Amino acid sequence: MIHISYNRDVYQEDMIKHVKLLDNVVELGCHIGTSTKILSRLCQDGTVYAFDNSPESVEAMHNLGIEYRNIEFKQLDVRDKKSLYEFSKRCDDIDVLCIDLGGGYHPDTVFKVFFLWSSILQPRVTLIRNRGLMDFVNTSISSENIQSNKGYLTSSAKEIIPSELKKRTK
Repeated sequence: MIHISYNRDVYQEDMIKHVKLLDNVVELGCHIGTSTKILSRLCQDGTVYAFDNSPESVEAMHNLGIEYRNIEFKQLDVRDKKSLYEFSKRCDDIDVLCIDLGGGYHPDTVFKVFFLWSSILQPRVTLIRNRGLMDFVNTSISSENIQSNKGYLTSSAKEIIPSELKKRTK
């Protein structure tokens, strides 16, 4: 399933509801690790792969990685396809994808990042925090019924997977 919220408390409650002890989680937009701590405690026997491009995340996430041994942080731009492809070749068993790229801003960027990362990683659940996407979903009406019960868009995900990664997808 794909869960979209704006309120940080709701986003973190969704983590508590959907992240399991053995899950491997990708967190895009970890910043200084507030939600990363929650994820790390929830999936104690899994791994949290946390990514952020902000300079202030580096020291904070380094310290968090010392305290919580199941966190792997890397400073990178999650919009960069090359970074995604390199990661997916190394880790292809992701259960949960969490995306919080600023909460209220740039729904177009958030959707693009979601679409690329979720199509390649094909998680069981995706949690997104973004006001623009929440507003769009809650005010949209369609006469067509295209749905997915996975953490990615099953109707179109396979179309964007590069040939070198197709054999790795589920």
